[in-house]
Amino acid sequence: MREWRYLLNGSSLALDAETCIGCGSCVEVCPHDVFLVEAGKARIRDRALCMECGACSRNCPVGALGVSSGVGCAAAIIAGKRGLASSGCGCSTDSSSSCC
Repeated sequence: MREWRYLLNGSSLALDAETCIGCGSCVEVCPHDVFLVEAGKARIRDRALCMECGACSRNCPVGALGVSSGVGCAAAIIAGKRGLASSGCGCSTDSSSSCC
């Protein structure tokens, strides 16, 4: 299966490793395999796979994850397809560095 890459050089995704209890909820709900659990703590496997849907932060029982859902490439693409005004996702339009 192809891995879709959404963001260039990070996103609004934040993980507080100190707060994480290693329950694996983020791994279970993430549609793009952004997380893994190692040594009893969640870890961000690949930040560029995050589409900022917010499922991880909404399902983390201890609030160790934060993400600004509704921003980034995924939101811009969805808004564009729905015909809604979109300010874009902030990616460069230069084809050599565009993340969309």
